[in-house]
Amino acid sequence: MILLVLFKEFFKTGLFSVGGGLATLPFLREMTQRYDWFSMKDLMDMIAISESTPGPIGVNMSTFAGYNAAGVLGGITATLSLVFPSILVIIAIAYFMQRFQSSLAVQRGFYALRAATAGLIAGAMFEVVVLSLFNVDLFRQTGRLLSFFRLPALLLFGLLIILIKRFPKVHPIAFILGSAVIGIIFKL
Repeated sequence: MILLVLFKEFFKTGLFSVGGGLATLPFLREMTQRYDWFSMKDLMDMIAISESTPGPIGVNMSTFAGYNAAGVLGGITATLSLVFPSILVIIAIAYFMQRFQSSLAVQRGFYALRAATAGLIAGAMFEVVVLSLFNVDLFRQTGRLLSFFRLPALLLFGLLIILIKRFPKVHPIAFILGSAVIGIIFKL
């Protein structure tokens, strides 16, 4: 039964998350609220792992989420159901594109998809920043303003921005690895 639910949820995610892996975040966040497959902390860990491993982030995250929910078979089910809608859409677009590629309505539709994709990615980025740098739950419990900020994470984030601006030729992997080491050492 869980494999069918995984298939349905990740098929829906693959069908409606246009624009890449980060566009899957709103759907994954909804899954944390609906099912006990993984928590928001697990989701943050999935993002970190998926960003630093080879392959598309959406596929990596679906594999990890499916594995958390139902083991190896869950990981396979989630991954295949995430990419299946894309395969169907690509086949359909290839079939109809030759006929309708000069249509103004089709061109405007693709243009509108760009804006929607940018909005989804911006929303996902905002959520990742809020979850990483701010402790909303602790602030609600204590009411203390200082408990709202994750000071070590904010300091690391600020330091990274300064270093990235100061050393633009350094490969991003160096910053990712350095951040990972600091995060492990300071348990961020």
